[in-house]
Amino acid sequence: MPDEARWRLSGWSGPWRAATVEQRRTGLLAAGSAVVGLAVAATCVVAAGPWDSGQRTAERQRAASGAHPGDDGRPGPDPARAPGASPVLAPLGAPLASPSPDTGERSVPVPTGPGLADALEPLLRDDALGPLRAGAVVDVATGRQLYGAKAGTGAIPASTIKIATGVAALSALGPGHRLTTRVTAAPNAPGRIVLVGGGDPTLTARATRGPDGSHPASLRQLADETARALRARGEHTVRLDYDTSLYAGTSRHPILPNENLAPVTALMVDEGRRDDSDRGPADRVKDPAAEAARAFARLLRDRGVKVTGDPRPTGAGDKDAKGGKDAKGGAEDAKGGAGGPGRTLASVRSQPLSSLVERMLTYSDNDIAEALTRHTARATGHPASFAGGRAAVTARLKRLGLPVAGAHLADGSGLDRADKVSAGLLAQLLARAAGPDQPALRPVLTGLPVAGFTGTLRDRYGEESVGRGVVRAKTGTLFGVNTLAGTVVDADGRLLTFAFLTNGSTDPAAAQRVLDRLASAVANCGCR
Repeated sequence: MPDEARWRLSGWSGPWRAATVEQRRTGLLAAGSAVVGLAVAATCVVAAGPWDSGQRTAERQRAASGAHPGDDGRPGPDPARAPGASPVLAPLGAPLASPSPDTGERSVPVPTGPGLADALEPLLRDDALGPLRAGAVVDVATGRQLYGAKAGTGAIPASTIKIATGVAALSALGPGHRLTTRVTAAPNAPGRIVLVGGGDPTLTARATRGPDGSHPASLRQLADETARALRARGEHTVRLDYDTSLYAGTSRHPILPNENLAPVTALMVDEGRRDDSDRGPADRVKDPAAEAARAFARLLRDRGVKVTGDPRPTGAGDKDAKGGKDAKGGAEDAKGGAGGPGRTLASVRSQPLSSLVERMLTYSDNDIAEALTRHTARATGHPASFAGGRAAVTARLKRLGLPVAGAHLADGSGLDRADKVSAGLLAQLLARAAGPDQPALRPVLTGLPVAGFTGTLRDRYGEESVGRGVVRAKTGTLFGVNTLAGTVVDADGRLLTFAFLTNGSTDPAAAQRVLDRLASAVANCGCR
């Protein structure tokens, strides 16, 4: 026997020889029991199999079928279940608990109107709020409005109108839709190419990292692909035009010039920002399309393509910028902005619409909001203009059964003070986005800033605030206007949506604090 094996045996045999007879018998009994137990377990596994990835195949199939086995192995009635607590955060739109066998009511109680009034009305009377103060709370599971204070009164919503913009766009286009910017060879004009705007305000001329789809569409990538295509065609000198005909009407929002929004055009890079920011206010260029074309020309020259002259606009394409319905899930726009029938040399696509909606809501991105309004218009047969967007979004919300009576959606961003939306509509929009029958609208909820942590709520809700990390809400601020609309899970585990609006406030910071306390009050109470 090798020395190593002998040493190992001696290490075990020493304690065994020193043990008493009773200790030896106990050890043999334990070892024998372990062997028998393993044999029985193995037999049961074999009998119950087959297995796949840690789950018995038959069991998984039965669970998938929804059957509950009876005593004879055949499907039988669902056995009575012991009462249990609901999850703290139930899946959006799903029942929060099973009905009680005694009363038939959900085991997670619904807040009552009087209970909510007791918690909210003292706050709504705060002097920091303006003369118009409105609020609504809706139960997601039932879609019922539980509380309202002037809930049907139209008020200036500021940026909370972006909730309506997101719902309409996702409903009309689908969460997988992408916006395409491309370069075409002008027909019957050798040596001329056209940069065709696809209405993507997130198109960037800056360096990007990661695989395609994980970052905004890249103008540099478009230049790379265009240069390769031109070399393959034996062309080294080109004339560059640019096409913005995807949109119709004026590009001038009523507030322009303004650092919160660039002129609304189908072609721009980095939202027309003059600095290196990617969110928030910034000085903007006067003609985003022309600047984008100049940037593209420089990139082509860097890649060995000679571009003659200064890029010039072209009117080729769909003049009225109207389009038919687009296939949901990411198809290109069917009409307009195609640079005529010219052959496509290169193209880049935006992130999916779901990501654009989330970014719009988290950072209150006005440029994305105005773009999505126009794409909603195109997808539903309206002109891609301010007026067309207003008609398209309103019609889309009405089609979803939302209370749009009295609403006036002058723009998609909320910068226009002509906008009028009720607290009831905003709360119902969020409840609809959480509904089990509207999974495509879910990015409206996932894009809401988290109180004290992300987006426009990052610097609100201090560490001691009840709503910190619990409230998710879209903010809205204009001069004399403060609004907040979002979701909470209350103290009993009930998912609720809310909206609070005030117009005519004179101290924006104080008004914001009251709105934050209102949302926290909804989160903190069972309110029965």
